[in-house]
Amino acid sequence: MSTQPAAPHPASPAAPPAPRPAPSARSAARSGSRPHSRRRPLTLSRAASYAFIYLFLLAGAAVMILPFIFSVITSLKTPRQFAVTPPLTMPDPVTTENYSALMQAPYHFYVPIAVTAQVVVVMVIGQLFSSVLAAYAFATLEFPGRDTLFWIYLSTMMVPAVVTIIPLYVMITSVGWKNTFLGLALPLMFGSPYAIFLLRQNFRSVPSEILDAAKIDGASYLRRLWSVILPSNRPILVTLVLITVVSHWNNFMWPSVIAPAPEWRVITVATAALQSQYDGRWTLVMAATTIALAPLIILFVAFQNQITRSLGVTGVR
Repeated sequence: MSTQPAAPHPASPAAPPAPRPAPSARSAARSGSRPHSRRRPLTLSRAASYAFIYLFLLAGAAVMILPFIFSVITSLKTPRQFAVTPPLTMPDPVTTENYSALMQAPYHFYVPIAVTAQVVVVMVIGQLFSSVLAAYAFATLEFPGRDTLFWIYLSTMMVPAVVTIIPLYVMITSVGWKNTFLGLALPLMFGSPYAIFLLRQNFRSVPSEILDAAKIDGASYLRRLWSVILPSNRPILVTLVLITVVSHWNNFMWPSVIAPAPEWRVITVATAALQSQYDGRWTLVMAATTIALAPLIILFVAFQNQITRSLGVTGVR
């Protein structure tokens, strides 16, 4: 029985060679090759320009910081030390009698602090609530004359506050609200044009697809505002709260006109009242100024990350 030789198995095609891995940074360093750098060489002119910029920024920072340092140092001096020592010289010995004197008769400085804190809390709640609702309406709702009404309202930013203070004073005094908490807070507690503009521009950056998806899921207008728009704009809201706190904590013109009585003075009016015609009482004034500045500095340090994020988000949008 003859056997036939088996047919040769066809050779399989050779596999393509695997690509060679790119040399890592460590292997490149071992071989002595340097990666390509696009950094421009530091020339003498560029170094001089950098030095000028940094010196200019340092000078600007010093101009901003020195008044605060002067205020703190002066508040720790006696009137005699303030008169005979240089302004930025630390007192020897350090005294806190200015702070203790402010809290005692006849100043009772804790009363203006409490009044100012109450006014600021009401202002923050009222302005944030009204500004968010108005900005949401201008940003997402469709109604006739929406943009025209928005730009007309925004144009009121061009009107100086001194133009409206007299008719506002007449209105408030005619209803008997002079030297009252309502007279201090009510005229300024609703949304400002700047706050509404800032929030509207950020609310409009929320993609419409997300709002449409929330609408399909059955979310109402307020639910979309609370669950979609506000969480994505949290840094802007924090920044707006800080701006509102600072502006009304430092407000002087309207409180000095509508509430000059000692029991309703805010902290700025009470600080100005420490001075007399013949005695500046600068150590007391600087102690009051330091007390007024302390909460604002603490707020800025606590929320500086949110402020930085809001600036970055606003720039990207």
